[in-house]
Amino acid sequence: MGPENTSLESDVDYYRSLAKRVRQHVLRMTHRAKSAHVGTSFSMVELLAVLYGGVLRVDPVHPTWDERDRFILSKGHGCAGLYAVLAECGFIPLAWLDDFCKDGARLAGHVTHTGVPGVEVSTGSLGHGLSIACGIALAGKRDERQYRVFTLLSDGECDEGSTWEAVLFAPHHRLDNLVVIVDYNKIQSLGTVKEVLDLDPFGAKWEAFGWAVQEIDGHDFEQIEGALEAVPFEPGRPSCIIAHTVKGKGVSFMENELLWHYRSPDDEELARALAEVGGQE
Repeated sequence: MGPENTSLESDVDYYRSLAKRVRQHVLRMTHRAKSAHVGTSFSMVELLAVLYGGVLRVDPVHPTWDERDRFILSKGHGCAGLYAVLAECGFIPLAWLDDFCKDGARLAGHVTHTGVPGVEVSTGSLGHGLSIACGIALAGKRDERQYRVFTLLSDGECDEGSTWEAVLFAPHHRLDNLVVIVDYNKIQSLGTVKEVLDLDPFGAKWEAFGWAVQEIDGHDFEQIEGALEAVPFEPGRPSCIIAHTVKGKGVSFMENELLWHYRSPDDEELARALAEVGGQE
C-alpha cells in the first residue's frame, strides 16, 4: 500500500503528512490515557510512515493475506505510534485510538495482536521480536514463500542476550528475507545507552555476526526509503538498518529528554506540543 503516485518528491510529501498526523494522534492518545512512551513513539514515526506508506506489501482490507510482508514491532511499548499508523492506513478505525490504554479497550499499552488487525504478534517484554521474526522468516524460506519479514528493535533491546542469539541464528540460516531496523535513539528508560551499556561500534558488531548493514538518518525520508527498497543488501544475508534517531523527535521540549520515556503530557504540554506538530486543539 502507499501513495498512488510514484515520484520520490510526492512520496516524501505523503510520508511527511502521515508522520504529522501520527504525532498528533500519539499526543492525544497518551494525554487521554495518562500513559506514556511518547518519546519512543516519536523516534520511529518516520520509519513507520515509510514502511506503511510505501514499502510493506500489505492490504488493510485483507490483513491476513498469506503473501503479505510481516512487520513486528519488537519495542512493544512504542505501540501508540504503531496503532496511529494502522488507523491512518485503514487497518483499524480511527475511533479506536480514543480508548487507547483504557481498561477493557482493544488497544493495550503494549502491542497486542488479539483483535487488532495488522498486528502480527503481541510484544512488550523486550528482546523477543527478533527471535519471532527469525522463525517466521525461516518458515517462509522453507515453504518457498515470497513474503519478507521486518522487525523494528529499540537500541535498549540490544542489551538482551536473546537478541544476540537471534543475530547469530539469522545469517546461519541465510535469511535474506529478514530485515532488522534498529531505532538507535541512544536513550533507554533509565539513562543513555552509552551510560547503561555502550553498544559501539554498533554496526561493526552486526557485520561481524554476518549481517549486511546500512546506517541512515532515521528521520530522513529519502534515506529511509532508499534503504528499505534496497533490501536484501546482499543475497544470502539478512539486512540490518541502523537508524540514527532522536527520542521525542518533533517536539522541542521532548527531544533527547529522558523524562519523556515514561511521562505523558498534561493539558498545557499537550497544547504546546500540538502547536509544534501542527495540530492545534
